[in-house]
Amino acid sequence: MIDTKINITQTILDALTASGNKVAYMPDAVVVQAIRNVEENGIPNNKHEDYKYCNFETVLRKEFRTIGNKFNTIAKADAHKLKDCYNIVVVNGIYNESLSDKISEVKINTLANAQPEIKGHITKYADVNSDAFVSLNTAFCSGGLFIEIKGIVTKPVHIINITSVSENSFINPRQLIILEKSAEAVIVESFVSENSSAKVFQNHLSEIVLNENAKLNSYRLQNEDDNSYQINTVQVKVNRYANYTTNTFTFNGAVVRNNLNVVLASDLCESHLNGLFISSESKLIDNHTLVDHQQPNCQSNELYKGIAKDRSTGVFNGKIYVRKDAQKTNAYQSSKNILLSEDATINTKPQLEIYADDVKCSHGTSTGKVDEAALFYLKSRGIGDEKARKLLLQAFAQEVIDKIDIEELKERVVALFEKAL
Repeated sequence: MIDTKINITQTILDALTASGNKVAYMPDAVVVQAIRNVEENGIPNNKHEDYKYCNFETVLRKEFRTIGNKFNTIAKADAHKLKDCYNIVVVNGIYNESLSDKISEVKINTLANAQPEIKGHITKYADVNSDAFVSLNTAFCSGGLFIEIKGIVTKPVHIINITSVSENSFINPRQLIILEKSAEAVIVESFVSENSSAKVFQNHLSEIVLNENAKLNSYRLQNEDDNSYQINTVQVKVNRYANYTTNTFTFNGAVVRNNLNVVLASDLCESHLNGLFISSESKLIDNHTLVDHQQPNCQSNELYKGIAKDRSTGVFNGKIYVRKDAQKTNAYQSSKNILLSEDATINTKPQLEIYADDVKCSHGTSTGKVDEAALFYLKSRGIGDEKARKLLLQAFAQEVIDKIDIEELKERVVALFEKAL
């Protein structure tokens, strides 16, 4: 039974304050404002429209009544690494240089040690007042990770985020990624658990900047254990001629909430957002996207697919915002979902908010069960029911999986997808 008398907001603030995190690179006035924002607005619940299906206040009150912040030490991360990639290891929100590869063509540092480079970027993209979790991260973020990319990076950069705790913990990893003019890179982010014996809430925040003519192709693979709760906020600014592509694959975690906000800040730039998730048991996977078209002659595309089974819940809430000056905008959004049980739920809410008159914008959504006609066709040719259903679900997901250009990553995603089914 949930104890509604617990002030979960104060419980979290007290626990994070007691942990002794000192955010040396964050201005004191910003930290004070961030804490004040949390105190005044509290942890989001289902009365907040953006968290209608993802009541974090209830989740935290139920699962994190006590927070000890006791972390395990990770001796190696080889099992999580990808070949032919630069592997960067972050353990419980802290960059672990000894477990990471040495990289010469990418500048990597902690945010705490990169103050000259990050001056002028801090809180510039993720508004400290925009969301309680952004505020919490701003006030209590760990050492943080800073990546600066110049030129064309020859191999993908793989950031491995490992959580491993011995008592209930609340961590606030943060990263700042800057692609300079005409830079190109592929970045993979993996979220995994290792030897955890307690629950962990990961409040992850990324700020990404693509300068003129930069190109970033990114992948996010979320496969933590059943004791992991995560909110992952990504704030992206895309400048002139730049191209941002991201692919999110979510296969496990008790609660996973992705906030992906992309600002097309200059003319002639573009973004492509793709996602695939499978929710099972009583888990919740929630994808929120916002593409903000601020200038003319930009394009964006979104394709999200979800599969919900057992008593789980899946959510897709996508908004395309076209400002008055963003003439000649071309934007498309699609959300397709399959329910595998009567007790599973998918909630979708595609939105268009348009203030320009010369645009091409559309969205579509569908939620249903496995195509019975296609299932009958396969079974009539001697394929068993279970295998036939699996083939149809694989075909449903393949459109998103095929967007992976790294062969080893594609194999890992396919294996996790099949396991989740």
